[in-house]
Amino acid sequence: MKHPLRKLGLLVVTALAFAAPLVRAATDPGFLLSATSKDFASYFPGQLANGYLSTTTGPRGTEGNLAYLVGFMDYGKDDMSRPAAIPGWSEIDYSTGTSHAGHFWMNQVDLSPSLFEHYRQVLDMHEATLTTRYRYLDHGRNTRVEVQSLVSEASPHLAASRISITPEFDGVVQLSFAFNLWAPYQPRMPLAKLSGDEMQIAVAAHNLGFQAVPPATPDRAAVWYHGDTHVLARDGDRKQLTLWLDGRAERGLGMAEAAAVSLPEGLRPVEVTVNKSTYRLSLDLRVRVHKGQTYTFTKYVAVSRAGWGGDARADLALAKAARANGFDALLGAQRKAWAELWKSDIIIDGDPAMQRVVHSDLYYLLANATPDTAWAMGACGLTTGYVGHIFWDSDSWIFPALVLLHPQRARSLVMFRDRTLPAARQRAHARGLQGAMYPWEADPQNGTEQVVHAAWVLGEREIHVNADVAIAQWQYYLASGDRQWLKQHGWPVIRDVARYWTSRVHWNAQKQRYDILHVTSVEENYNDVPNDTFTNADAARALRIATAAAAVVGARPDPHWAAIAAKIYLPFAEAGQHHLDMDPGVQHDLGGNDLALLAFPSLDLAMSAQVRRNDFAIALKPMAASHRIPTTMGLGPLPIAAAAAGNADETTRWIERNAAADMFKPPFNVRPETASNNTGYFLTGSAGFVQDLLYGLTGLRIEAAGLIEAYPPVLPPDWRSLTLKHLSFRGIHYDITIDRDAAGKPRLTRKVI
Repeated sequence: MKHPLRKLGLLVVTALAFAAPLVRAATDPGFLLSATSKDFASYFPGQLANGYLSTTTGPRGTEGNLAYLVGFMDYGKDDMSRPAAIPGWSEIDYSTGTSHAGHFWMNQVDLSPSLFEHYRQVLDMHEATLTTRYRYLDHGRNTRVEVQSLVSEASPHLAASRISITPEFDGVVQLSFAFNLWAPYQPRMPLAKLSGDEMQIAVAAHNLGFQAVPPATPDRAAVWYHGDTHVLARDGDRKQLTLWLDGRAERGLGMAEAAAVSLPEGLRPVEVTVNKSTYRLSLDLRVRVHKGQTYTFTKYVAVSRAGWGGDARADLALAKAARANGFDALLGAQRKAWAELWKSDIIIDGDPAMQRVVHSDLYYLLANATPDTAWAMGACGLTTGYVGHIFWDSDSWIFPALVLLHPQRARSLVMFRDRTLPAARQRAHARGLQGAMYPWEADPQNGTEQVVHAAWVLGEREIHVNADVAIAQWQYYLASGDRQWLKQHGWPVIRDVARYWTSRVHWNAQKQRYDILHVTSVEENYNDVPNDTFTNADAARALRIATAAAAVVGARPDPHWAAIAAKIYLPFAEAGQHHLDMDPGVQHDLGGNDLALLAFPSLDLAMSAQVRRNDFAIALKPMAASHRIPTTMGLGPLPIAAAAAGNADETTRWIERNAAADMFKPPFNVRPETASNNTGYFLTGSAGFVQDLLYGLTGLRIEAAGLIEAYPPVLPPDWRSLTLKHLSFRGIHYDITIDRDAAGKPRLTRKVI
């Protein structure tokens, strides 16, 4: 597999040795999200991640939590591919010892304010650390606890947790530094073979359902469960205070983990044992402690997978080197790396709550993105949401949100399509079509179609994804100005997508136009319609892009591309002067409408101002008629379409709705797919909101002529200003600000930095 990756080596760890701890002022409150004991009942886990490695948070800060690696998939028999949960690396358990009252491990006791006193947990999004503090009450043997955890951005194979305990008694306590070896997930159903009805029956037969169990179980856990990693070898060294393991995903790639534990200076444990039970590999310590003295232990973890790093031996060297350098060096490098990321930011003056929303959406996007690789991002990032598969979300939602703020991370998304072009070509060929046909649900490792059999129709007919892929490639070229990249990577994708559309359109001789038949609309309940307007407009845009890209790289364009683009039918109501969702022959109800997508920045279909206003008004009708709150994906295009239509009030209305409290899971602003479900970490929704600010309020569009002001800027009335910091466009960095002139009219200014 040829794609750019960060090299393993000891370079990353060596760098930590020279990284002085970064001292900075208290973080801006706009970067802090906090939990108190009032959140115990509704606690939805946050995420610590660096795009390669992730784990969820736990309220105690010490739990063993599920963890995932980028593109590391389980390929179970008769199943779709799914993220393989790697052995959990986050757990550090604690026990105050045995007594007649009977003591328990802290991670197993009830999460109650009566046991966890003075509780506060803070997710610092500026440095991507989780800090948890409380007084743990255990039958009169009480302990003040502080835990700080991170997944390293500076050295992406590394993670660490540091626990400080201050007992209020003298005695012997126990600590356990564990890898959790998850049992194979049950039940596994043959979802690659079951029809929709059969899947519903199988789910019910296993006493499962599609309803979430509050606070954190996903709504579709019955089918979006994690895959399995099988541990092949494992061991520990009680003298070296280390653990290691080698594993392999079910019918998939290999991986490895290692840990090295540091003790308080001068401390000699009473006893150290290596526990190798069926579901747990741990270093277990018994330690004598004294009242009022603080003892700090740190667990350094290194993780790798095939194609990204080495084996357990290499990971063990990394973990031990990190231990030698110390936690302060790792934390200092983490702060420096994230401070560099936050140089590019979106600053709102006048609305602190909205500022936290912006930062939380950006935080989760950055935590799940890799720079300068060829890995894309699933709709729910490094979680089991949508089974980790790559949709058009990566190209049309997440990519545009990153390309101006973090072009290196945006590049990874378009490079994924270049890397998986052979699989797309094979898919087109198997259907008797030309060029490349990209999957609706692409496997993040190999790019094959992985849609569940019950939804097979989406894989065959929701084909707008192919145009979305080509458009993103072109947008990256326009934003970067990198002709060599276009020639080597973007052009082959764009060309082969154009060839696909050339073979997929249907010439309607009677009406002298090109139709696209047997399509699943963006409104997916219409799964076999002619001339879905968004799909047709998307295809025409991709074909025009192919002609333009050919000119840039010095290739000969197929003349059919321009001819087809000019005559693709876009359903339109002449009497009402507005677009239709699809062919007028389709009976269309009021349950949905996707005309707002025609204004999406990457497409921005040309039309008159009046038609644009009419389209937007029609897009709102289903919501007005049904009082339906759109999904976070549905909300994203509305402020952009409203701003393009010149409707400042509606722009503000939908910006505020997209940032309302019920659009997030507490306490760490995890955005679900809808306000009422538990499909968390929905990065598509986060990216849609970021696009609202980057392109909706500013009116900016990425075009061949530059980063143009296509529409007048809009500024919500309660905001004093909006600043897009450190945008990158064709090698030049800008600060772009919207404020008001002396007359109160929004104005946009650019400053080269």
